[in-house]
Amino acid sequence: MYYFSNLKKKLDKMIFCGSSQYWNERKKVFQARKLSFLITVKESYERKLAAITASISKLEEQMISDTQTEES
Repeated sequence: MYYFSNLKKKLDKMIFCGSSQYWNERKKVFQARKLSFLITVKESYERKLAAITASISKLEEQMISDTQTEES
């Protein structure tokens, strides 16, 4: 009887370890997908910010140009 209970403990431990490795792999995949998503979001915001910055610069140039034209 002792032999079977000891064997069961070893098998349970082996299954748990295998399961643990499985979940570690799934966690790595999930983390990689999340990182990829966050980088994509960051790049999207960087493009939007660059467009807004360019619009602000262009509008400031136009305002300066309009002011100089009115003074002439």
